[in-house]
Amino acid sequence: MTPAKTILIVDDDREIVAGLRTVLEGRGYRIVTAHDGDAGLKQAAKEKPNLVIVDMMMPKKSGFLVIEGLKKSDAAGPKVIMMTANEGSRHRAYAEMLGVDDYLRKPFAMDKLLDSVAKHCPLEPEPA
Repeated sequence: MTPAKTILIVDDDREIVAGLRTVLEGRGYRIVTAHDGDAGLKQAAKEKPNLVIVDMMMPKKSGFLVIEGLKKSDAAGPKVIMMTANEGSRHRAYAEMLGVDDYLRKPFAMDKLLDSVAKHCPLEPEPA
């Protein structure tokens, strides 16, 4: 059996983290979490996730600084999905310049997130 793909969720909203963890673990992913940007970068260095789902606005380090740190430490690093309640198009443009793979505005339908996760971090099919 191949090891599960690892997703790091970095968000200071513990309810969002718990909800995403439940849904994604149910799909077969291994989930690790952090509740601020500093802890997110430490977890990323330790766990080497396949995908990082990061909120834009957080204590200690913003999602932008987390993405910059991820890309600086490993240019080919994990895929990144940024989520935010922020409406600004400048923020989206900056996130895309940093190399995010997807950008979701909160609130979003869980199906939209699951589609993005499946696209950027597909699970291996079970052997027959």
